[in-house]
Order: sequence, then structure tokens, then C-alpha cells
Amino acid sequence: MSRQVVHWKFRSPVYNRRRMGVGRMGAYIWALPTTALGLLFVAPALLSGGGVQRVDGVLEVYGGAAALFLRRATLLKGGASAMTLGHVVLGRDRLALERTRRHERVHVRQCERWGPLFLPAYLAASAVMWLRGRNPYRDNPFEREAFAQAREG
Repeated sequence: MSRQVVHWKFRSPVYNRRRMGVGRMGAYIWALPTTALGLLFVAPALLSGGGVQRVDGVLEVYGGAAALFLRRATLLKGGASAMTLGHVVLGRDRLALERTRRHERVHVRQCERWGPLFLPAYLAASAVMWLRGRNPYRDNPFEREAFAQAREG
């Protein structure tokens, strides 16, 4: 039985920054609903011994509650090293953020394209992969794009 290859183009049906002429501020506003979720991790991380840093216009939250969330609240075996929520990237620690920075920046750009549709689209893509008997993380088209661009970068 051969595996079916699924090719998806990642263009938001609503938003194309270049075509619409929206600048950097527009990208931040379009991604704001998802970024707001990420910002909810700042205070708990800081209060539990974690830290926050800003790198290239992205807020990186690491350690403490963010690390606990990544270890325990993701569906990946062993947890995740990092996760992007708009213009906020959660990391287990600074080293994890450094190792995953290229990959996670692809997700930041995806969120800038998809805006408030990013999380529903990501979860739907994972569900489709799971229903097709594929790996919902590795075969998710958003992840495939991030892994490919991080390798190229």
C-alpha cells in the first residue's frame, strides 16, 4: 500500500501582507489574538523562576511555568522544546530557544499570514493527518514547512 502525498500551499484565504500592502504593524495586529494567548505565559513564567527576552521582535518566554507547560501539556512524547503563539515563543530554557529559533520563526511568519485562523488551521491540519493515519505532528503541513525552511536557512 503506497502512501498518499499531500501537498498544501500555505496561503491564508484572508491575508496576504505583500498583496495588501500591510506593513510590519499590520502583521502584529493580525497575529494579535494568538499572541495574546502567548502573553498569558509571561507572568506565570517570571513568577516561577523563568525569564523573558526579546529577539528580533519576538518575545521569548522560557523556564518555570512555560517549561512545565511544554513538558506536560503537549501531545508530543516527552513534550515540546518550544512552541509559537503569535509573536511569543515559549521555550523550556534559553538553549532550547536557541536550538529551535529558525523553526519557530517560520511559525511566527505563518501566524502573521494566517492571523486568528492560525491555531484552528494548525489543529485542523493535525486532525486531517491523524485521520489519514499519518503523524499529526511531523506530517502537519505547517510543521513540514517549518522543518524544511529551518534546514535551508
